Amino acid sequence: MAQRESPCTPKLPPKPLKLRVERKETLTATPPTPTSPTEAPHRTAFPKRPTTTHKTYRLPQQYVNKIHVIFDAKRGRKRVKSQAQGGSAREETSGTESDPEDNTNGGSRRSVYVQSTLKRRPGYRTLERDLIQLQQQQLFQLFVVVSLRKSSPGNTYAPEITQQFPNKFAKSSRHSREAEDRLKAIPKFCFPDSQDWRPSGDLPSETFSFVLTGEDGSRWFCYCRKILPCGKGKRLPEVHCIVSRLGCFNLFAKILEEVERRREICPALVSPFMCSVMEAPFPAPGRTITVKSFLPGSGNEVLTLCRPVDSRLEHVDFESLLQCLSVGRLLQVFASLLLERRVIFIANKLSVLSRCGHAALALLYPFTWQHTFVPVLPASMLDISCSPTPFLMGALAPCLPELLELPIEEVLIVDLCADKFVKQLGDEDCILPSKLQAALQQILEERGQILRQDGDRTGQQCELSSLVSEAFVHFFVELVGHYSLHMGASGARELQRESFCKSHPSRGARQFLQLFMDTQMFSGFIHDKELRKGGGKGLFEVRAAEYLASNPESESSGFLKGLKGIGMKFLQKK
Repeated sequence: MAQRESPCTPKLPPKPLKLRVERKETLTATPPTPTSPTEAPHRTAFPKRPTTTHKTYRLPQQYVNKIHVIFDAKRGRKRVKSQAQGGSAREETSGTESDPEDNTNGGSRRSVYVQSTLKRRPGYRTLERDLIQLQQQQLFQLFVVVSLRKSSPGNTYAPEITQQFPNKFAKSSRHSREAEDRLKAIPKFCFPDSQDWRPSGDLPSETFSFVLTGEDGSRWFCYCRKILPCGKGKRLPEVHCIVSRLGCFNLFAKILEEVERRREICPALVSPFMCSVMEAPFPAPGRTITVKSFLPGSGNEVLTLCRPVDSRLEHVDFESLLQCLSVGRLLQVFASLLLERRVIFIANKLSVLSRCGHAALALLYPFTWQHTFVPVLPASMLDISCSPTPFLMGALAPCLPELLELPIEEVLIVDLCADKFVKQLGDEDCILPSKLQAALQQILEERGQILRQDGDRTGQQCELSSLVSEAFVHFFVELVGHYSLHMGASGARELQRESFCKSHPSRGARQFLQLFMDTQMFSGFIHDKELRKGGGKGLFEVRAAEYLASNPESESSGFLKGLKGIGMKFLQKK
């Protein structure tokens, strides 16, 4: 019988179309897709942090249990089915949900769209592979100072590099030649709003970062600190920028604070200090290194630098995202990103764009955004938003009128300051499976009440980040946590896509999976699992194993129990 087409069917793009090196676990990645032939930047702000060693915060078990209870209540009693039972799953549950039905033509078009993307970029760079490649490298590759210089036309300023360490790259290296090209892009992202700066006598220091991604997927993490140089009267700010292959915000924030401290005494003290840092060994996760340096008035000093065991959430500010957007709109943005659509954030401040953009992509864990990510787009580069490929970008509010005049096809434009959609497709609230969406919405709306259950506690910001992360991880566990049961019973490490999708008891979830399985995010994730190169067990793998172990069908189905054993062994062998 023909299915009725819902007016809320998700719309799909008409045209075809990444480090936080942390422990083996969970991470957010930056995209390898460039915004230009040579680089794709993203910028994210983070506050000045104390120089204490970072410790990973673990969400108390009672909060985890509360999340489970809410999802169980919304989902009902039906759970995912084994391969043997999956064939009849659709018939048994075809009428259990009133979620929007799939648009067959649109789904086929998206499959072609994503397959063309995968053919162009067949490699999926996981963070664990990056970590293996980075173990023998230097702590950082480059340090530059970017200053503002008056440009010839009008009373405006242009950024330029005024100091560099090391002074030159080795000319014989192909990577060094590529580095020279990327080096030219650094100033404009240190000062994306250079035309708005004027001399000032008072300016608080600000720490932020951006990433340059090459055509081959290699990434430069650029950690920056904007300061007002010492002196009298009104002055222009400058930016100290450390370029590294290692993604570890707190570690480099501490180094930048030491650079600022020395530069205030004498700029000549910076190069010897950075030389000592560069000679330090590349730290393994959880390891500490020491850097010795001389400081006039203090003598020889020893700086201790610790690389966190797991810094997945240390830079993520979910509170800012939840303050800017209502829960309903946040989930619509999340749904749009899951279908790899084009999304543009608008805000009055660079810091808001940076924090919200990075937090939005952090919600996608265990999947990683494989496309363009530019949280703060300079006004001179607005035409990048006309790209037909998926992206997440940010622009300052004064750029909005010009953006609306550009021929941007099917885009979600989000005003973070007004909590509204400036432009949308209209189906954003109909994308996610309704029961799982309802569970997420309840947890986020009741986050304050959940966190207050145990009375006053310290580390409330850490608790919030962990609570939000745990909620979205549970969403993905309910949606795809059974993937290991469908990795091929004959020994071939390949996902049995049809049985994987049919085994889900929710019609809405099956319809969403039909779309989601054709995204580059999902294909890369599964490809990594098929190759057994996903590193150790992260939070998602741990929760997925718990989810499978709690499936009540295991008590009544010996065959399912055997399949579950295969899946658990797979998780342990990754």
